[in-house]
Order: sequence, then structure tokens, then C-alpha cells
Amino acid sequence: MIEVENLRQVFGEKVAVDDISFTVQPGSVTGLLGPNGAGKSTTMRMIVGLDRPLSGSVRVNERSFPESDAPLRDLGALLDPAAIHPGRSGRMHLRAIAATNGIPVSRVDEVLRVTGMTDAATLRVGTYSLGMRQRIGIAAALLGDPQTLVLDEPVNGLDPDGVHWVRELLKSLAAAGRTVLVSSHLMSEMALTADHLIVMGRGRLITQGAVDDVVAQATRSDVLVRSPQPDALLAALADIGASARLAPDGTLVVVGATAPEVGALAFARSIELHELTPQQGSLEEAFLELTKGDQEYASGSSGTANGGLA
Repeated sequence: MIEVENLRQVFGEKVAVDDISFTVQPGSVTGLLGPNGAGKSTTMRMIVGLDRPLSGSVRVNERSFPESDAPLRDLGALLDPAAIHPGRSGRMHLRAIAATNGIPVSRVDEVLRVTGMTDAATLRVGTYSLGMRQRIGIAAALLGDPQTLVLDEPVNGLDPDGVHWVRELLKSLAAAGRTVLVSSHLMSEMALTADHLIVMGRGRLITQGAVDDVVAQATRSDVLVRSPQPDALLAALADIGASARLAPDGTLVVVGATAPEVGALAFARSIELHELTPQQGSLEEAFLELTKGDQEYASGSSGTANGGLA
């Protein structure tokens, strides 16, 4: 478990993290989301003890992580895949970490196999692609078989097969009762991977909760309806204060009524239905809506190829 309470960090005049509190529970994957500059990486660095907060506290598995007697068994982290000596081989990098943490050398071969890096383990890290660095970084995070994992953008640089592998790995670790906190800018991937979300913007906590709840909070729910009696259905919807627009393919997009309400209304008015499908907005739509006032580096609105620059 990760417990963050009233965490605050300031760099010069910039408030990087502004009095945030949240708990990451074991047994689920928690996604940490936010636009660039939201404070996600700073928060993760404070969780693992690389940055000392100006105020507030962090507890990992019920105590301060820097006080752990066996840190790699308590928490495994990947914060920067480039933070590896380029002259070492992947295997030697992992063996050095194992030797300094009392971890059996046999565990090195295990994590190399899990991450698909066995064949590349003898190559210098300096020759690795970004995806290979990510994999060896994940191997290092798994080395101590930790109860808690903190991963910052672990799928950057990975091909689709690698992204799928990370997704299934995180889900399996959570299913085994581990605590998993992962950040990503890939909303489609977070929608498939995470069970819970923490959304930050400009150092503040915007919202947190189950993925479906966060999406429902920030997006509008529509109901797609197909009927050979659209006029009768439109009139009936107006009677209950709902509205609908006609899509080009003849589908009615109903707003202001749930699918059960539309179904019950059609039944009561003897209106024939051929389709009744509730539709919820996407996580990407919810993210953009929740963070629209917290974009530190907002894109311009020009439609020109050069962004409007002459």
C-alpha cells in the first residue's frame, strides 16, 4: 500500500506538488494521470525517497520507504530508463543491484526471462533501444520480488507486443495482491490497464476513483436508438424532458435519459425499437475535460501545418 498525505514540493518559485493526498491499494492497478508539468514524476520521486517533500508524508507498506531494511523487497521502481551505466551489460547491471541488496543471483536470470531480455543481456546498455532500456528497467524493478511497484511511463518506446506484455504483467501482479502505481500519457492503454485513477494538474489533485466513475464524472452519457418510428419516439422523449439528434445513418442519439428509461418509454408507447445501446465517453475525453484548465503547455488552435507560425 502507498499512503500519501498532504504532500507538497516547491522548486524555487514553482509549486510542483500542492498538498495532495491519496492511497494506492494493493490488488489493483492505479494509474497516475496528468498533463506535462502536473507533478506526477515529482510525486513518484517523493514516494521512493529520491526527493524530500517540503511538507507532508509518504508511507509504503505502513512505513517510510527510506527506513526499509530491504528496500527492493518492499518497492520496485522504474522512474528513468536512461539511468543505467551505458558501459555495463544488462546482466551486469542487474547482478550489481542484486549483490548490493542481498538478492540471489539466480533471480537475475528469472527477471531477464520475464522481461524477454535473456538474449540481449550480454550487450552493453549503451547499445539498447529505448524499448530495451524500458525492459531492463522493469527487470530491475522486479528484481526484489517487491510488494509494491512504481513505474513512470513504462510503455514509452515499446512496440505493440511490448505494450501488451506490460499491460498483462501489471494486471497479473495486481491480481497477486501487489500494489501497482503506473503513470502514462496513453489514455487508451490506461483504460485497458488501470482499475483506479489519480488525476493531477499543476501539482494539484483533480480527482481520483475507479476508472468508470472518473469517466462518468467528466463525460456525457448518450443512448443510441434505432427505430422505424423516429418521430413518435422524439415526441415521447420530449414529454419526459429528454432530447435526441438524428445521426446521418438514421440513428437517434438520445440525451437526458438512460437506456432503461428509453426502453420503458418505448414499451409504454408501443414504439418499436431495433437497437438500444448506452454509450459512455472515453477516458481520453474525460482526461481532456478534467485537465482543460491545467494544461501547462497548451497547443495552439491554428489548423495550419506549422501551427500558425509564419
